[in-house]
Amino acid sequence: MLEIIKLKGISRLYKIGQVKVTALNEIDLSIEEGEFVTIMGPSGSGKSTLLNIIGCLDRPSAGTYELSQKRVEKLSDSALADIRNKYIGFVFQRFHLMPALDALGNVQLPLIYRGVFGRERRKRAKAALEMVGLADRMHHTPSQLSGGEQQRVAIARAIVVEPTVILADEPTGSLDSKSGSNIMSIFRNLNREQGITIVQVTHSEEMAQYGSKVVRILDGQIERIDKVG
Repeated sequence: MLEIIKLKGISRLYKIGQVKVTALNEIDLSIEEGEFVTIMGPSGSGKSTLLNIIGCLDRPSAGTYELSQKRVEKLSDSALADIRNKYIGFVFQRFHLMPALDALGNVQLPLIYRGVFGRERRKRAKAALEMVGLADRMHHTPSQLSGGEQQRVAIARAIVVEPTVILADEPTGSLDSKSGSNIMSIFRNLNREQGITIVQVTHSEEMAQYGSKVVRILDGQIERIDKVG
């Protein structure tokens, strides 16, 4: 299988006043196309920093990063924005939906940034909403939707650009257990049926079981990698 994400010797240091803080320390990690990987660790372990580097939202202080066989760690900000737009869909704990737009309008937003025209944009957004089971809710605004439905809109917004990778940061963290399980079932179906590579950060051992392996982070280093199932 193709290694879609390849991190080698990745470190991330922050300077707080006169103190240097090591968030990540020489991380080596490869993720193959079509995998569903969960990153877990206690607060402050570096898992969110690792996800931000994978998502090209942050840069490593040292090491190399290849995404779809392209070196990306030293690219310019505009080039990194292009990489994110082309390859990555993001899903966050807080849904980050535009309150004035209905579900259909929210899902169309990344296509507007890509220059996709109206009719094609609406067609693709409707298809993405249907894929997450919201065909009958596409004209509802976020305030008219439950938390689980809002997260499904966020997932539809992530998949409408046909990403290579979906990165999810605590995607069920603000949901009740039933809604959280529904969201994870959607991720599992996207992974198995669409072949989308998924990398999620979660505190939940239950939600981690939906993936194929768990990368456990402690003090900025990989403690171990567990297979699921």
